[in-house]
Formats: sequence, C-alpha cells, structure tokens
Amino acid sequence: MEADLSGFNIDAPRWDQCTFLGRVKHFFNITDPRTVFASEQELDWAKAVVEKSRMGLVPPGTQMEQLLYAKKLYDSAFHPDTGEKMNVIGRMSFQVPGGMLITGFMLQFYRTMPAVIFWQWVNQSFNALVNYTNRNAASPTSVRQMALSYFTATTTAVATAVGMNMWTKRAPPLVGRWVPFAAVAAANCVNIPMMRQQELIQGICVKDRNQNELGHSQRAAAVGIAQVVISRITMAAPGMILLPVIMERLERLHLMKKVKVMHAPLQVLLCGCFLLFMVPVACGLFPQEWSLSAPCLQGPIGTPCGPAFPWQLCIPVSTFLFAIRSESQARWGIE
Repeated sequence: MEADLSGFNIDAPRWDQCTFLGRVKHFFNITDPRTVFASEQELDWAKAVVEKSRMGLVPPGTQMEQLLYAKKLYDSAFHPDTGEKMNVIGRMSFQVPGGMLITGFMLQFYRTMPAVIFWQWVNQSFNALVNYTNRNAASPTSVRQMALSYFTATTTAVATAVGMNMWTKRAPPLVGRWVPFAAVAAANCVNIPMMRQQELIQGICVKDRNQNELGHSQRAAAVGIAQVVISRITMAAPGMILLPVIMERLERLHLMKKVKVMHAPLQVLLCGCFLLFMVPVACGLFPQEWSLSAPCLQGPIGTPCGPAFPWQLCIPVSTFLFAIRSESQARWGIE
C-alpha cells in the first residue's frame, strides 16, 4: 500500500534540530561528500522533485526514499535563497574533500617560508570562493566587501604563520607543526566578522514566534557571528592539533623514514577522516534556536517587556556557520 505523500513537507528537517545529535545527523546528511559525484541529470531531477513536492504535486508512485534522496541532493547543490545550482567547489558536500587536501598540505609543507605563504593563500582563496558561492541573498555582500575580507584574512593568516614560524625556530619540532592551526584560527577571527559586517552594522531581523517582524538587532548579529567563529575553529582543531602529534610519532618509524614521499598523502587521508566527522559536528555545535534575556538586546528593540515576556534569540546556524548555508536571516523571537 502506497503512503500518502501529498502533505509531506520536504523543507522540514528529518531530525530534531533541538538536540545536538539531531543537528549532527542533519549536517552529516547535507555534507555527504558522495553527493559531489551526482550527475547534472540527477541534480536537475532532484530540483524538479523538490519544487513539485513544495506545490503538493508529488508524482504517483513516488517513494519516501526518493523524496528524501532528492532533498539531500537539492540541499547539497542548490542555493537555499535563490534556488540556483552552486559551483562544485563552493558546495557543502565539497567541504571534506576540499578541506582535507588543503589542510593536509598546510600541515605537511610548513617548514619553508614560500610553502607557508602559498598554502595559507590557497586556504583563504578556497574560503573566499565558498563565502561567495553561499552569500546571503537577503543580505548581499558587495564585491568590495568580499575583496577587503579576502585581503584581510589572507594577510592575517600569512602574517601569523610567518611570524610564528620565525618565533618557533628554536622550539621543539612539534610546536612548529601547530603554526598552521594558529594561522587558520586567527584568519577565522578576522574573516567571518568582515564578511558579515553588514549584519553587525545594520543588525539582523527580529521576529516573534508567529514570524512577525519586530525590527533589527546588532547584538543578535554579534552573538551569531561569535558562535560561527567558535564553530569554525572547533572544526579545524582536532585534525590540526592531533594530527601533528600522530605524524611526529609515525615519522620516527623506520618504514616511514624510507617512504617520505607518502607523508603528504597520508596526512591528506587522515585530515579527511577528521573532517568527515568534524564538519557536521561543528555545524551542529550550536542549536538553531538560541535564547537571550531582554537586557542583552541592543537598541529600541531591546527594551524589556517585563518578566512575563522573555526574549528568545533564534539564530539558524546555517545563516552564519561556515558561510556554507544562508537559508534565511537570523531571527529573534518572543515566547
């Protein structure tokens, strides 16, 4: 007996987004690197299925598994605001393969100055492309703003890496291996606020639980951006901190000393193992709905309404997180 799918809400998350495990499962599904290899025909089919489902026109005989697979492909390849197909490198599903290559080479080639500068530049160029591909259509970022953010983040990353490389020359070798992580963390602290400066200047839209707009809040934007910085650094930390320790021990083995050419591929592979889990974990680190008390708000909209009306900040993680998804404006709500 066929299930009635006419009332199926294809835009609703499959897992409870109020729990950490539910959010992790949601992002595991979206960031699945296997969807990178989906053909153009498959992606076009997925878009057609999603659009028809939104209109309540699910074709007879369609199975639930087909709808869920179509949603998975659509979420991984199409911009949530515009519905346009994103370039492969900027997609969520490319974060693991792209990140493992760049991170692996950053950790391997950290000894010489030209290599440090080159791989930090490659990393920030990759981040800039991801940010551009997933820019928020509701809060557009100008080319000048993106260029300034790119230049500032690249300069910060290179300056941090070069400065710490010089500072750690006499330190134990393991300390030098941690320099790329320090550079990436510093660049994230600069790049994300720069890319989202419009939210910091203008504030983000505040709505009540019935989706009625109440105004804008700069403090809400600041809280959301701070969470994104923490999430990005958390995403990179396990691989870029633990992997140098692992490689430091492996490289002492007789076999590893004989096959030095395999050091870089091994680091790339191990980075992929870390990122495969850390990308969805970091994306799901903070709940999609976040609460703040009225005194924490800023401007006229932050005026307390009394103890019977606590304010609640609802920030969709994807609006800021990784600059990969910008599904909607961050929202505030009143319970």
